[in-house]
Amino acid sequence: MSDLQRRTGMFRRGRNDIENHIIDEYAAGRLDRREFIRRGTVAGLSLPMLSLLIAACGGENDTNSASSAAAGSSAGGSTAAGPTKTGGTIRLGLTTPTTEVDPIKNGDTGGLAVLALTGEFLCVSENKQLTPWLAESWTSNADATEWTFKIRQGVNFNDGTPMTAKDVAASINRMADPDNGSNALSATTGVLNGKSATAPDDATVVFKLDSAVGSFPYYVSSDNYNSIILPAAYAGDFTKTFPGTGPWKNESYQEGASAAYVRNDGYWGKKSIPDRLEVTFAADEAAQVLALQGGQIDVLQQVSVSGGQAILDDPAYNIITLQSAAHRQLSMRTDKKPFDDPRVRQAVALSIDRKGIVDGLFQGKSDLGNDSPFAPIFPQTNTTVPQRAQDVDKAKQLLADAGLPNGFSTELVALQTQEVPEYAQIVVDAAKAIGVNIKLRVEDGNTYYGEAVYGKSHWLDSVMSLVDYGHRGVPNVFLSAPLLSDGTWNAAHYKNPDYDKMVVDYIAALDLQTQQKLAGGIQQKLLDDTPIIFAYFYNFLSPVRAGITGVRTTAMSHVWVDQAALPA
Repeated sequence: MSDLQRRTGMFRRGRNDIENHIIDEYAAGRLDRREFIRRGTVAGLSLPMLSLLIAACGGENDTNSASSAAAGSSAGGSTAAGPTKTGGTIRLGLTTPTTEVDPIKNGDTGGLAVLALTGEFLCVSENKQLTPWLAESWTSNADATEWTFKIRQGVNFNDGTPMTAKDVAASINRMADPDNGSNALSATTGVLNGKSATAPDDATVVFKLDSAVGSFPYYVSSDNYNSIILPAAYAGDFTKTFPGTGPWKNESYQEGASAAYVRNDGYWGKKSIPDRLEVTFAADEAAQVLALQGGQIDVLQQVSVSGGQAILDDPAYNIITLQSAAHRQLSMRTDKKPFDDPRVRQAVALSIDRKGIVDGLFQGKSDLGNDSPFAPIFPQTNTTVPQRAQDVDKAKQLLADAGLPNGFSTELVALQTQEVPEYAQIVVDAAKAIGVNIKLRVEDGNTYYGEAVYGKSHWLDSVMSLVDYGHRGVPNVFLSAPLLSDGTWNAAHYKNPDYDKMVVDYIAALDLQTQQKLAGGIQQKLLDDTPIIFAYFYNFLSPVRAGITGVRTTAMSHVWVDQAALPA
């Protein structure tokens, strides 16, 4: 063991994989002091701890070097030392959109990423905060039922037409219209309708809400990926013209295969650094990783821990790592035996080893879930609520109290995506330890979801179902769509008036202190009732070829490469 290893070894004890990776990268000279402090604080290392580590390493890494670009993870964007160039072509790998790309109806990661290449939002949700974008500012009235947005001036659509507040109002009303089958209705129902937004002048939009929402700007941010701003006259066929105010103009589009874009020289903000963007679509994660390794793409939208083993620790790639609220929901039908008894639902939840999942399935790149949508990333989460942990004996006792001392048999329907089948099998194996026999059925997306977005999807009626949910900057959608009595995605068929009232009060709250207090009540209520198991919230991982700087991502799956600089 080297002297440096001895000096840093004491600091590695008790740290998670991400923290140890950052420590090792600094000790190996691949991070300078500034980058080490930045990444360390993001990962949760305290400044006193970081200072001690820097002293232990003897201050050896105080200047940038070419090797510091070789590997590592960053929060929100790619960084690298070494010379870069202006111009060139950046190549992006995206997940194949499952349907035709449409601003109103898209609900998949590939489609939303395509929309955001030429389209933009009033504000962008990234790095745990909202950044003004097409809106410069916003204010609310005293009870959060009316919000006024000041719209950026001097912005043109990519056909040269000026964007005004009327375009903004028309875009949001179109998205929130309950008659057009919008994918955003799960978020906007009860908050916005097709007439909520008005434009009293070219620079102002006023939103009169159907109910009070203290965090309303998130509803018209990149978190709500259907809320891109389009011309008021937009009438459909997005992929024919790719309208928007963004930094790229579409040159070609082959559905399900590829797309090409060129710099929008009339863009209102910073002009794109690359001259050209080439997009390759692939539905299979393994194929995407191979394309990255083979040098066919420079940036990959997302990779899972299970599917990205070949590149996660490869110094040829920088892994942008974002803490997120993305998760899987394991729903149990509260209106069907045996899950109509909350003790049975609690027993299943107590059988699961959450820490084992985080450490094993995700190699530490995940946060523990506590059976509510309040993820650790949310500042609103009440951390005084005790974390649920595996307790097989208590689970068995709960089943016995519910009149099921010998357990029972049931079925779980799971979606075929990323780590979900492996997680589903973990649930099946854990349930065996308490006498519950679960028959597992894993289905592809078309079979699992059945009909269109708001059609009769059979997974919503399954006794147990396991579905994926993407990231949001606030938990409102997670609290509403799958859990309210009239929730759009209520697979658990959970109907509880007390819970409904708690959520209404929480969503209306404007200040953080009140939100945290109300959140604590909701968290405890869901622990008691356990209609859905939230076992973990996984990190969002985006690989970037080493040496490329300026790539921005969100945990919602957006990838912005207009400010990406290629190695010289």
